[in-house]
Amino acid sequence: MGAGLSEQSAQPEYRIEDLAHHSGATVRTIRAYQDRGLLPRPERRGRSNVYGDAHLARLHQIADLLDRGYTLASIKELLEAWDTGRGLGGVLGLVAEVHGPWTDEEADRISRAELDARFGGTPDEEAIREAVELGVLERLPGREGEEYLVPSPQELAVAAELYAAGVPLAAITGHLRELRDQVEHIASRFLEFTTEHVFARYLEHRPPTDADATEAATMVRRLRPLAQQTVDAELARAMRLLATRHLQIHLSPEHPPVPDDQPRTVSLPAGTVRAVQSLVGAEGVEAFIAAAAEREVHKRTLDALASSRLIDN
Repeated sequence: MGAGLSEQSAQPEYRIEDLAHHSGATVRTIRAYQDRGLLPRPERRGRSNVYGDAHLARLHQIADLLDRGYTLASIKELLEAWDTGRGLGGVLGLVAEVHGPWTDEEADRISRAELDARFGGTPDEEAIREAVELGVLERLPGREGEEYLVPSPQELAVAAELYAAGVPLAAITGHLRELRDQVEHIASRFLEFTTEHVFARYLEHRPPTDADATEAATMVRRLRPLAQQTVDAELARAMRLLATRHLQIHLSPEHPPVPDDQPRTVSLPAGTVRAVQSLVGAEGVEAFIAAAAEREVHKRTLDALASSRLIDN
């Protein structure tokens, strides 16, 4: 039959093979969606099953939501809401808003030759592997080893400047991993905070109504820059405070360098001390912090040894 026009409905009709071709899904996948209730059953026409544009649109919706990380169970809830007249346009708009870019920075490309030149001029396969693993670089199909995608040119530029200042690549990647953990914690807390105080009223229905989802998307657009603005302001404040204090310590004759074999006094934020105290009690704070520091030193030593072993092999 193929894709054609029905005399009754004047709408395109597809066999399952044609539907698979136009949607990009496999025949097996289409049948699985039907079994799960994600896709309406086709119309029976004689011995043939007939699909229409509604089926094709539904397959595109499912593919889009899967690409955005939704599970089939969640997609089924969203589509059921659409089918019962609650609307899906606002939900898809909210999904698009959340998955949109959270920075104005645009990705760029860099050749392997330029990359090597910016980092000492000597090819370093281990450094490339780590950069790809961290997402600082992305491999390009068909350009393997010749050119890379750079999602954040600013981040790569920072790494190049640190390297030019004498920081080893291993130290740069180690710092990035540590920084990423801390930033992800900040992002998680910001999301928890805004969900509790802003978005809870829009998301109390599951899935949210079309109107609520549309309003929530507008709020995401308004609040999107706030997290970065807050972190930028607080980082600037902390750097000014701590850099000044650090410089005073190193320049003051009253604070000569502490010999390597002498214990050092380290100031900790009051909030950190209180958190530790709530866990182990006042009498255990010193021992807990010392043990945590010792464990971190051992961990980094083991990581360094393991990396060295891998390089040697």
